[in-house]
Amino acid sequence: MPKKTGLLEFVPKTESVDYFVAAYDELSTARDILRFAVSRFNEANLFFGHGSATAFDEAVYLILHTLHLPLDNLDPFVDAKLTRAECNKVLKIIERRVKERIPAAYLTHEAWLGPHRFYVDENVIVPRSFIAELLHDHLDPWVHSAGDVNSVLDLCTGSGCLAILAALSFPNATVDAVDLSAAALKVAARNVNDYELNERVRLVQSDMLAALKGRTYDVIISNPPYVTAKSMAVLPQEYLHEPSMALASGEDGLDHVRAIMEAAPIFLNQHGLLVVEAGFNREGVEAAFAGLSLTWVETSVGGEVVFLVTREELMSA
Repeated sequence: MPKKTGLLEFVPKTESVDYFVAAYDELSTARDILRFAVSRFNEANLFFGHGSATAFDEAVYLILHTLHLPLDNLDPFVDAKLTRAECNKVLKIIERRVKERIPAAYLTHEAWLGPHRFYVDENVIVPRSFIAELLHDHLDPWVHSAGDVNSVLDLCTGSGCLAILAALSFPNATVDAVDLSAAALKVAARNVNDYELNERVRLVQSDMLAALKGRTYDVIISNPPYVTAKSMAVLPQEYLHEPSMALASGEDGLDHVRAIMEAAPIFLNQHGLLVVEAGFNREGVEAAFAGLSLTWVETSVGGEVVFLVTREELMSA
């Protein structure tokens, strides 16, 4: 009988070793491993908030990605028998997800916003902004003609995903993608290059708007840090793999939003539009900016997450 190697070197010596030794010996099809993965994910009480909503969805994604199969079509392959090497490879990534609680996006180095794929690593948060949905529709009806937008700022760009989507949505616009983190901007540069947008998307290292003096924009978008101090203290382990500077924003989660709102009128052109994602914190935002006319936009999770305001409305306040 051939000697089995590889998996035992990877799996830590814990009581769960038997699960994976048995899996290596006994599981053979994609369906087998899918069932096994869902069981292990549920047993470990993993948190799913970085692209997948359930243990099943995440298991399907990790299996298909690891086997280099189409991510949207499990059925033709579900009863396919895997080679021992393939089984070993899939089980290793399942084990890492369980034992290290690493978000799937960091294991595969990719994240999706709609049909758009982006490279990610642990220098940036996993993209999940609902502003992406609005850019898909060119910010209609608040922007009457996508071709009339000539300049866009993406503040706190992280992986550069929203800056790229803005460039795709507004074909005549140049886009400044700003972040304080040099490591995040390296990730953004890779994504900008992948989308061949180097001539239209400019990466800027800046503490918020500090390095943008003299520049103005037709549209400013931002998915800034907005997690409250209380929430930071109880985040699921998966979120602890993300850079805390991209999550935390003071006691009430609005430190960055306040800075944006204060400075935005200076950086917006006449009739310019500011679009900000603030988490599920509509009540806090409206209390902080009482008297200011904000438009809360319906997204796939409701109207509590993203707001818009014009330069003129900001000036009037």
